[in-house]
Amino acid sequence: ANLGGCRVVYAVADEAGASIYSVSPAAGEELPDLDATERGAVSIGRRLLDPLSELVKIPPESIGVGLYQHDSDAKRMKAELDGVVVDCVNAVGVEVNTASYHLLARVAGLSLAV
Repeated sequence: ANLGGCRVVYAVADEAGASIYSVSPAAGEELPDLDATERGAVSIGRRLLDPLSELVKIPPESIGVGLYQHDSDAKRMKAELDGVVVDCVNAVGVEVNTASYHLLARVAGLSLAV
């Protein structure tokens, strides 16, 4: 697009779960000098760079998986969603030298303790 003779470039990123992340302990640990609104903005921006690395920091049930999400068994829903996230991480792979511990914890055979 053009705006006053300047070329403007933009991208669209999904904000689902950003508000949940922005008030989480993980966000406070990663971005201690920012308030919740700024943390949410950083999270949305990071999604453009590496969506999977950013989305694993959000509890899957907070992303919103459908209209009837809350009619389902919450424990089973969490287990199923966690399984899908682990499957995605393992299918795509991770860059072990730059991956956060949130992402590494989703790699088969690893956990926060290992």
